[in-house]
Amino acid sequence: MAHITLWLEAALDVYLVDGTYELFRHYYALPSARDRDGREVAAVRGVLASVLGMIKGGATHIAVATDHVIESFRNNLWPGYKTGEGIDPDLLSQFPLLEEALGAAGIVVWPMVEFEADDALAAGAAAAARDPRVDRVIICTPDKDLAQCVSGTRVVQLNRRTRVTRDEAGVMQKFGVPPPSIPDYLALVGDAADGYPGLPGWGAKSTAAVLARFGHLESIPADSREWHVDAANANSLAAIFAREREQAMLFRTLATLRTDIALFEEVDELRWNGPKPGFDKLGARLDAII
Repeated sequence: MAHITLWLEAALDVYLVDGTYELFRHYYALPSARDRDGREVAAVRGVLASVLGMIKGGATHIAVATDHVIESFRNNLWPGYKTGEGIDPDLLSQFPLLEEALGAAGIVVWPMVEFEADDALAAGAAAAARDPRVDRVIICTPDKDLAQCVSGTRVVQLNRRTRVTRDEAGVMQKFGVPPPSIPDYLALVGDAADGYPGLPGWGAKSTAAVLARFGHLESIPADSREWHVDAANANSLAAIFAREREQAMLFRTLATLRTDIALFEEVDELRWNGPKPGFDKLGARLDAII
């Protein structure tokens, strides 16, 4: 019994935060605030306060992933993939400041250049889940592509704005397919936020019906008469899929998050141990607004 008690005491939750989403969210939710140098800092202040609030609320192990550069390796695969073009300069300029502020606060930051913040969240979740001491991995983002990382009730997705937590059953309820099929699902229906359109005619309902039965793109029979699913215009969908199969495979590559990025060796590296010595000075700079 003593051994069981010790194991339970060692259990912990790991919080992985989508810093890019949080910066966008706070930028559009908060009124403008500029520091003495005229730099916009409101979103950084908002995200920093929010993450420190998580720690105050009991989070002990936490990391924040950011898109240090909006573009990634995926831009070389698909010309229409999302870029930093059109992002408000006052928002874009806060990315390095956010990374500096979080680091000064003693929070682990993963600034992504070749990969995306979503890749870091996926890789971090996979690494944390390999540690038997970890009770739950909570991926804090509403981005639907992170649903592919959800596993049972141990690796879950949390929308901090709506406070909705989605486990594997929740992913099934939301999309109609299990987490491993999410990249296939996005390949067919597309993802406007990331800049790829999916295949014509393949809507959410038909895609879910087909993938719920066959799981992955390569398992979908060429002949729709073999589908035996409730999908409208199945013959047309099959013809489109046959014609644009390579495109669908490319879109699945875009939707598949990378879990092979080395971010940390031990989950203890994610423990918050308090702010660094320079935090007060940086905090004063953020508070000295005009």
